[in-house]
Amino acid sequence: MSLYGMMRTGVSGMNAQANRLSTVADNIANSDTTGYKRSSAEFSTLVMPSTGGAYNSGGVTTTIRQAVSDPGVLQYTTSVSDLAVSGDGFFVVQDPSGTPFLTRAGAFVPDGQGRLVNAAGFQLMAYSYDNGVPAATVNGFEGLVPVVISDQGMTATPSTEGSYTGNLPAGATPVAAASLPSTNSATAQYTSKSSMVAYDNLGNKKLLDVYFTNTGAGTWQVSVFDQSKATAGTSFPYTGGQLGSANLTFDTTTGKLTGAVNSVSFTVPNGAAMNLDLSNLTQLGAGFTVTDAQVNGNAPSTIDKVQIGKDGTIYAQYKDGSTKALYKIPLADVQSPDQLKALPGNVYAQGTESGAVRIGFANEGKLGSIISGALENSNVDIAEELTNMIAAQRSYTANSKVFQTGSDLMDVLVNLKR
Repeated sequence: MSLYGMMRTGVSGMNAQANRLSTVADNIANSDTTGYKRSSAEFSTLVMPSTGGAYNSGGVTTTIRQAVSDPGVLQYTTSVSDLAVSGDGFFVVQDPSGTPFLTRAGAFVPDGQGRLVNAAGFQLMAYSYDNGVPAATVNGFEGLVPVVISDQGMTATPSTEGSYTGNLPAGATPVAAASLPSTNSATAQYTSKSSMVAYDNLGNKKLLDVYFTNTGAGTWQVSVFDQSKATAGTSFPYTGGQLGSANLTFDTTTGKLTGAVNSVSFTVPNGAAMNLDLSNLTQLGAGFTVTDAQVNGNAPSTIDKVQIGKDGTIYAQYKDGSTKALYKIPLADVQSPDQLKALPGNVYAQGTESGAVRIGFANEGKLGSIISGALENSNVDIAEELTNMIAAQRSYTANSKVFQTGSDLMDVLVNLKR
């Protein structure tokens, strides 16, 4: 063994412990950083070839690992835009240049343009509902847009869907065909009537009259009219006739809807085509009852507040109480999260060892859920880090003794000539 080799080994050990101390320092400094994942130094030996009667010391090399897959404790806040992932997955964010990254740091706040950005300035990305219900691009970031929530303008959404849940009386007296509401005659008769509010293209409220008329054993006719077109002081006839109608068939034994028709379609006056789902109606031996009625759309209104569901859907709640889905936040994952490349700003990029990024929605497969009003704390254990610091200090001192002993022996060797 050469004295130079022994000294190089000592230097290798000191360098390794210095790297270990560096990770400890980084962990302690970021112990309160939202979503931070602790780093650790892992050592492996460097073995030099040896010959008979002589041993050549090698050294130690350091590999830095991040405990990305180790979750931190959730801390609940009062801000809706504070987001945390409970389980596997990362938020997708982008920097000002548009480059996408992954992060668990979900302390998002709106900037001057309404974009949700975290403390490091990265913008939250999601899929928009502008083109319908979004679908995830599983093998890329295409289709993702920055989440922008602004209350500076008013919006109105026309009604396109609705539903009725209730019961039609099984013992009702049938109405003759010539007197059905669909004839729109002054002598029209009906079994039961209900009204509902829908919205046109400009957000104006349209009151619709919905007539349920028994036409025989287990058969009913549903007719929809614009209430504003009704004859003053009565109902029929309505100017312009009915908006739409459908014939329903019920099983007279179970009272359940059995026919192929389970909805009625029509166009809201000055609005969009609308489909009213009637599949939850029953015909039982009780009176006419509407237990639930839902219609989408909203009147002109500004955003009052924002809500975020566990599936990542961002809803805007307007001042009139209506809600509208704006975005759906996806979650990204890789095969080996601990092999992700850590970058400044508490973000990660895929690497050759981590595997490709896969994108999906919360609660799908192995992906976790999104918690609104919570942040993920750092997974650093201060007590463990202080213990590692003491151990690294002792090991560094021991390696320095090896180097010092080699240096002393070199002095002895040099002084042999004197």
